[in-house]
Amino acid sequence: MPHRPTPLIPARLEQRDSTPYSATYGDVFHTRAGALAQAEHVFLRGNDLPVRWQGQQRFCIVETGFGLGHNFLATWAAWRDDPRRCERLHFVSAEKHPFPADDLAQAHHDAGVPKALSDALCERWPLLVPGFHRIELEGGRVVLSLLFGDAAETLPELVAQADAIYLDGFAPDRNPDMWSPPVFAALAAAARPGCTLATWSVSAAVRHGLAEAGFTTEKRPGFGGKRDMLTGQRDGVAPAADAAVRHALIIGAGLAGCGLAERLALRGWQVDLVDAADAPAQGASGNIAGAFRPVPSVEDKPLSRLTRAGFSFALGHFARLADAGHPIRRASCGALHLARDERQASKQREAIAALGLPPEFVRWVSADEAATLCGQPCAYGGWWFPQGGWVQPGSLCTASLAATGARLSSHYGRNVARIRHADGLWQALDDEGRIIASAPVLILANAHDARRLGGFARLPLRAARGQVSHLAATAVASLQSVVCGQGYVTPAVDGLIPTGASFLVDDLAMELREAEHAENLDKLQRMLPGYAHGISPSGLAGRVGLRPVTLDKLPVAGEAGRPGLHLLNGYGARGLVWGSLCAELLASQLHGEPLPLERDLVAMLSPLRFDLANSAPA
Repeated sequence: MPHRPTPLIPARLEQRDSTPYSATYGDVFHTRAGALAQAEHVFLRGNDLPVRWQGQQRFCIVETGFGLGHNFLATWAAWRDDPRRCERLHFVSAEKHPFPADDLAQAHHDAGVPKALSDALCERWPLLVPGFHRIELEGGRVVLSLLFGDAAETLPELVAQADAIYLDGFAPDRNPDMWSPPVFAALAAAARPGCTLATWSVSAAVRHGLAEAGFTTEKRPGFGGKRDMLTGQRDGVAPAADAAVRHALIIGAGLAGCGLAERLALRGWQVDLVDAADAPAQGASGNIAGAFRPVPSVEDKPLSRLTRAGFSFALGHFARLADAGHPIRRASCGALHLARDERQASKQREAIAALGLPPEFVRWVSADEAATLCGQPCAYGGWWFPQGGWVQPGSLCTASLAATGARLSSHYGRNVARIRHADGLWQALDDEGRIIASAPVLILANAHDARRLGGFARLPLRAARGQVSHLAATAVASLQSVVCGQGYVTPAVDGLIPTGASFLVDDLAMELREAEHAENLDKLQRMLPGYAHGISPSGLAGRVGLRPVTLDKLPVAGEAGRPGLHLLNGYGARGLVWGSLCAELLASQLHGEPLPLERDLVAMLSPLRFDLANSAPA
């Protein structure tokens, strides 16, 4: 049966007796005694925090019911004030009905939340669309992962090792699904041995459900006139902190390799980056601009979910790089994805209705409105992504590497002839057998050549030739937005308008071809009738790149069947929307942190979804 997504229904800020109130559940969000004080007493003290995170490299808290975020904000404030705080604090919270950022800001003001904390959270608040969302604060040392959707559906998809659990939500008699056996079982699955929990509820059903899930509970004095609250613990002792050397060798300095280098350096890893070219982003990542937008579908297929998640994460990631002094070249000019005919236009409208996505993310527009948005006549209507636009891939690579600082060692102009594993290290060897670099962890981010280098005879990773045509900005009318559909075209960048691109699998030739220029112009004509009228394909400038693609058209991220060997690859023509998230996914796996994607999507991206049984590299 096809998957039918459940549209996300945002919450509305209402009041009852000067206290935030939910008409949907007929209950208040916190007691009148104060949201922050309640969070401090019930959840922080109930989990013996901050003592338990002190001196730890990382600490993970999982919460049911983000609500107005007071529990998170109180925890963040306590972390800030603790001189012995953990290096990285992960806070994971499920929320079925998230608030808009403006409502959060108002509620925080009313509750006396420090303005600096509220502003930082609300400024980075994600688009209200289903799925997992990740917000980085304090330079990446505090990470908030939001699971937008029903907790009974999102928590089982969480891959994490929780040290503490905040069991919050509306009263069990008002919202029984939040206190159900499936939720308790999912929490137990995400809890490491010795994980603690705390909740204000002491109902017999809650105590029984937690006991069935493997938690031992006890009552403690409650808060705000409530006699009791509940604390608990999962049996066992947490394993000792991992003392493994944080050092990775990455082969390939395109979007995949550069993005991963930045994500690992943020976590304190040393990175050796090797590429045969004399500088980063010399392959397909060297195009002057690429379209940046997701791809919805009626059934919310994996491609749709992954591009939506990647789009949301990348928006935050681009902003974080800019805030750190490493801006990328991009324009948030909006992106149109035009239908190719009336039948597809109907499907696009159906997808918008089925997904229930907010107009800030996507809406369907007629051909006339599309023409107004992009500034040129359009053949058909289509999807409009107001936060889409174009990105220069090379500038993203440059910004990512600049952010790594002293943790990066670059080895450009070094061709890797083969790899080998010796004395616990993966080694990259040149044509003469000399070691270029070595590390305990090796990531092949070198496009289609990963198949040869890793000895993956069965890996369906191939190269697709893509030729982009460059039109002189003086030869055509200006565009106000990116236009996609049968091809793509962006507004002018440095006096050129890129359009394309061809897609020829297993064609490794790098010369420009007039036939492919003609193909690109034909695609452009079908999207924007008359736009490039009179332009001849003969003598057009352009650029050719080889994009790595997989058989199922999804990227590859994860361990490749041999200890310490990983793949980050297969972005195809969607590196800009997938690259930042896939790098975060692999970095989270390598560092033992909560994953930024649902469990089923992680499995769909794993290299092990393919049959990689073959001989190990020599």
